Amino acid sequence: MFRSQFAETIFKQKYAHEGCETWADLARVLVEDVCSEHMSKSDRDQLTQYIAEMKFIPGGRYLYYAGRKARFYNNCYILLSQEDTREDWADTSWKAESALMTGGGIGNDYTVYRPSGSYLGRTGGTASGPIPKMHMINEIGRNVMQGGSRRSAIYASLNWKHGDIHKFLVSKDWHNMPVGTTGLTYWDLKQQDFNFPAPLDMTNISVNYDTEWLLNYMKTGELDPVFLQNVEQALRTAEPGFSFNFFDKEKETGRNACTEVTSDTDSDVCNLGSLNLGRIDSITEFAAIVELATQFLVCGTLKAQLPYEKVYKTREKNRRLGLGLMGIHEWLIKRKSSYVVTPELHQWLAVWKGVSDVTALWFADHLGISRPVARRAIAPTGTIGILAGTTTGIEPLFAVAYKRRYLKGTQWHYQYVVDSAAQELIDLYGTDPESIESAIDLSKDYERRIKFQADIQDYVDQSISSTINLPAWGSEDNNPDTVKPFADTLARYAHRLRGFTCYPDGARGGQPLTSIPYLEAKSAVGEEFQEVAHDICEIGGKGGSCGI
Repeated sequence: MFRSQFAETIFKQKYAHEGCETWADLARVLVEDVCSEHMSKSDRDQLTQYIAEMKFIPGGRYLYYAGRKARFYNNCYILLSQEDTREDWADTSWKAESALMTGGGIGNDYTVYRPSGSYLGRTGGTASGPIPKMHMINEIGRNVMQGGSRRSAIYASLNWKHGDIHKFLVSKDWHNMPVGTTGLTYWDLKQQDFNFPAPLDMTNISVNYDTEWLLNYMKTGELDPVFLQNVEQALRTAEPGFSFNFFDKEKETGRNACTEVTSDTDSDVCNLGSLNLGRIDSITEFAAIVELATQFLVCGTLKAQLPYEKVYKTREKNRRLGLGLMGIHEWLIKRKSSYVVTPELHQWLAVWKGVSDVTALWFADHLGISRPVARRAIAPTGTIGILAGTTTGIEPLFAVAYKRRYLKGTQWHYQYVVDSAAQELIDLYGTDPESIESAIDLSKDYERRIKFQADIQDYVDQSISSTINLPAWGSEDNNPDTVKPFADTLARYAHRLRGFTCYPDGARGGQPLTSIPYLEAKSAVGEEFQEVAHDICEIGGKGGSCGI
């Protein structure tokens, strides 16, 4: 079942428990927990088989809570600050802590809060602005172990026209933040120990761009200074990212921690599961799996426990689904294709879109419940991708071989890993490991990565969590002279994207994955090593919890 010993180890550490000692046991228990009241026995049996075969894998919170008394099946919660009041500030903290304590990540758009220095008429004081509130939520996250078992995942965003936007753009520029009289910066200390506390280090940040920004660009062809500074900062330090919300999607500035689920409603909720293209052989079978997976997620909206009452009300109103994909690059490699959306892949994506739309509406009507307002979102699928031994989300293989750091108890360890999808191709077809295209290989061809994401986004009604790897800042292909060409390219595709993030090599300390030669990894596969603490959740240096 598992393609590698490493994947089996991750299953045993994270998900196996009494009654779910094997993957097949977990599949059976989970389907009965979620679907027994609403799906036929034959459909449940078929769905169980698809999960057991890893052709469909629900999000990590589903896997973790299968068979447990608590049923916090949702990976993340979406918050929107509602009013520029003291009461809303306090309410935001309460909502964040309540959600984090269930094991779900959080995201919040802070744009409604007035800029720092603004006059406060009622008290005669001055406003501190939204960024200090982001720091408050960050520290709540630091002190909450999600669901008692893992690091918090948080997202924060601010509109490009906000009065504090220039402060926000450099709010995680640790390279230029000295620490006391040490003579070192936060970046220096993060290189030594990634758990060293730094400003907003539990939080991914992005700038929100709206229809006004897009129309200005389309009319003039010129890029505003905020966007250019955003691009330069991202190329240097990986953040802030970019949140694109245009026309009928303009109010959907709410994002979960990994940014693939979008919403215009406070206290909305993720509901994730991913189809594994790497293990599905025919488009006919793919359609059948999409249908049952969609029904599973609809059932999840009836069974999952939630952290507070407003989330229940929002779920009843929106019933948002997040049926995603993973294993896309493995699917392409098996067909001897490069990393592009081929005509055949377009056909599969059309089936995914069409069947999930029809099934979500039909099944909701059949159950007599509200219809889902959205059906598809592509999560990063970090750990469940490892379980399935396939490529994560829409990402290319990060590397044929790499060193992966992970938390075991309270101590950080690492193992050498040969990517299982790559190893299968090597074993079955004698593929030369040096010939397999990877994210490292594509790091100098960023337009190809951006276009791939845009082509997939055409089929997604929410967003895609994807991080484009780039060469290190200061290198020949990533430096001050490349900022304007990169910004021009990204702006040309912005109207077809919902979000964008990049990761320059070495931008943050504690990278979870480090590319190494195939033969070096092969000689040490299966061994476990203890290391100084590092922490980060996903490929590309992004924190996050989606799909984990």
